[in-house]
Amino acid sequence: MHTPQTTTNRRAAPRTWAGLVLLLIPALLVSMDISVLFVAAPAIAEALEPGATQWLWMMDVYGFVLAGLLVTMGSLGDRLGRRRLLLTGAVLFGAASALLAFAPSAELFIAGRALLGLAGATLAPSTLSLIRSMFTDPRQRGAAVGAWTIAFTGGAVAGPILGGLLLEFFWWGSAFLVNLPFMVLLVALAPFLVPESRDPGAAGFDLPGAGASLVAVLGLVYAAKRFAEHGIEFQGAAALLVGTVFLVLFAVRQRRAEHPLVDVALFTRPAFTAAVGSNAAVAFAAAGLGLLVFTFLQTVHGLSPLQAALWSMPVFVGTVLGAVLAGVASPRVRPGPLMAAGLLAGSAGFAVVGTVETDSPLAVLIVGYTVTTFGVGIVGTLANGLVLATAPPERAGAAAGVSETSTEFGSALGIAVLGTAATRIYRTAMEDGPSGAEGPAGETVAGAVAAAPGAEDPGALLDAAFTAYTAGVSTAALTGAAVLAVAALLVAAALRGLPPGAGGGPGGAAGGEVAAGPGAPAAGARAAADRDQAPRA
Repeated sequence: MHTPQTTTNRRAAPRTWAGLVLLLIPALLVSMDISVLFVAAPAIAEALEPGATQWLWMMDVYGFVLAGLLVTMGSLGDRLGRRRLLLTGAVLFGAASALLAFAPSAELFIAGRALLGLAGATLAPSTLSLIRSMFTDPRQRGAAVGAWTIAFTGGAVAGPILGGLLLEFFWWGSAFLVNLPFMVLLVALAPFLVPESRDPGAAGFDLPGAGASLVAVLGLVYAAKRFAEHGIEFQGAAALLVGTVFLVLFAVRQRRAEHPLVDVALFTRPAFTAAVGSNAAVAFAAAGLGLLVFTFLQTVHGLSPLQAALWSMPVFVGTVLGAVLAGVASPRVRPGPLMAAGLLAGSAGFAVVGTVETDSPLAVLIVGYTVTTFGVGIVGTLANGLVLATAPPERAGAAAGVSETSTEFGSALGIAVLGTAATRIYRTAMEDGPSGAEGPAGETVAGAVAAAPGAEDPGALLDAAFTAYTAGVSTAALTGAAVLAVAALLVAAALRGLPPGAGGGPGGAAGGEVAAGPGAPAAGARAAADRDQAPRA
């Protein structure tokens, strides 16, 4: 029998912590599958021989679909049950991974990546919203959110590392097939370790709003990609117009709908808006540069996938250290200065990467990138804590969907804009390159490496290609540094009034107290509406 429970600030049981470990698996894999292509790209391109347009969709469609559906799926989980949606997503994620691993053509690979994005959108918001319902003690919830941040944010760094290790010994499909045992483990154990939770007052689902949000996100991301690749032109302008119109329609719909997907009033609260914006900013910079860095390691420095993975290990450690520091410092330091410091650390790291030249020691690149991920760990932990503390518990799935949409939107936008801008710089520089710089060599640095053995002057071709590609990496890094520096100023201003511990970090407020103001319901009253649907032990 399902007995309604009132959510109180009780300490988590050992089974709850075991459930957290289980929830970290999909958080890690969903994020990791954005970046796993960074290191597997050369092998996949050689095996499937995609055209230029197909290759762009192979790289981008996962992030686009994921970002476009996160809000919808988060709200759906609030209504149908977050654990139920998690298990559905696990089955879909495993099926899509198998399709990708054995895809015989570029077309099927694109279809598999789109299905993987759909599955990821059902997994990601469920994990964070379940943590919100499982951990009611503020200090323990802060630790749980920090662990989730390490998994979700660190997954983008871990993807190329794991991919490099697998590609050293197996074929490229293993980078996707490795997801299957983890999904089996999740489906088998989640019913026993993760309690079901949902919004007990949810009645309907805003299907028109879901459609509007999907079109808005896809339109805006595609417009940014077109502008970065082709400059101002009709197709990009049309996509921008469509995306903007549907974004406005979505906002209007959410204000008027009887059962909205998102409470747009949350965006009037500086803490929520600053947290969402910070997630988008760090994801934009980190994902956009990540694609370029791993190609840089394997081409300009000639590392194997395994060597590139080993060199990148400190980068993941940087994320862990940043998350740990955020958890330790949040009870004593106001979130505004602390989050701004994380953004400035990320900016400084990108600035270091921006100084790298073709003959620079690899240590310079890795140190700069590690400083960046250190800042990302700080920002991610604080931002996710603020999002959960701002939203009512019964809408945790929708709020988590908004938070992760900002992250995935930023990631997709970063890959599209920074990646495309770097490619454009490369192609422009190679137009006046030496003999052999035409064709594939003039399109990508990997093409130049492949064409070099048959070129008239291989050394000249590679020198020109490496110099051009390094210029693109530097431009992307300096752009990321500027974005994070501006974000730091905005966040410091937006969060200047919040006290230490706000956002449910260790020792901080419980979920919902940041949102409370004059006339707002108390966090405890709102929390009482959240029902744990799991059978009592």
